[in-house]
Amino acid sequence: MTTDAGLGRIEDGAVALLDTAFPHIGVVLEQEGSLRCLASCAVRRRIPIDEATLVAPLGRPRAVWGVGLNYVSKAARTGRGLPEQPILYLAASSGVSAPGAQVVIPQAAAEPDYEGEIAVVVGRRLYRANESEVWPAIAGITAANDMTARDVMRTTSVPALAKSYPGFTPLGPSLRTPDDLSDRDTIRVRTLVNGELVQDDTSAGMIFPVPDLLSRLSWFTALEPGDVVLTGTPAGTGQDRACFLADGDEVRVEVDGVLPLITRVVRPEDASLRDHRLTEPVS
Repeated sequence: MTTDAGLGRIEDGAVALLDTAFPHIGVVLEQEGSLRCLASCAVRRRIPIDEATLVAPLGRPRAVWGVGLNYVSKAARTGRGLPEQPILYLAASSGVSAPGAQVVIPQAAAEPDYEGEIAVVVGRRLYRANESEVWPAIAGITAANDMTARDVMRTTSVPALAKSYPGFTPLGPSLRTPDDLSDRDTIRVRTLVNGELVQDDTSAGMIFPVPDLLSRLSWFTALEPGDVVLTGTPAGTGQDRACFLADGDEVRVEVDGVLPLITRVVRPEDASLRDHRLTEPVS
């Protein structure tokens, strides 16, 4: 039995395995700045999607940026005013996990939460960019589940700590290029937990739309090919519902034009697994 591996295109319910030496999309973007070079690659083999094992298409991104409170619906649910500037953070890229992977919740995280999001993948370097320069520099979008330990966030006030546990940043199994989007301003994102629809919104509900968000970010840092920017989550998180993730839960994030991202949650009951828990400072 032979095993084929490599990059592929989604075509008519199958993966068209491409004749290319690129190991993953991250390397393509580092060398080419876009995915256009893959359009001319010959197809080695077609594999039905249900027979293919899909792995992280981006490899390990150099940087994963995120933004808090970037949907009007989320701000309304929390009762907070709209921020005047994006609430930005940088999460550890070691938290990125493959689509379909199990995410082990550490004992230190008492309130693990899901956040269905549209992830933007940078194709060309953006630094001090105007809004009009952003979409032409984007290689594609995908689905993301920006998982957050709400109790750790509350205790530390540091998003990077609450979001950087291993596996806490699952990224989708496929990318959609901007040219293939019917409407870049109304990209839909939906989240289902154990089959129940809990989040449903579009990018039209963003407080800082994609061009504005990446432009603002680029005036503080250079966004490089392969970098990922998570664009925020709408209302309907476990925080909003007072219902956090438990052992055996399945989270499905759907973003227009890409394959769904499925994450399965595991919480070991082994009492010998002891994690350091950050506690409230003594005043």
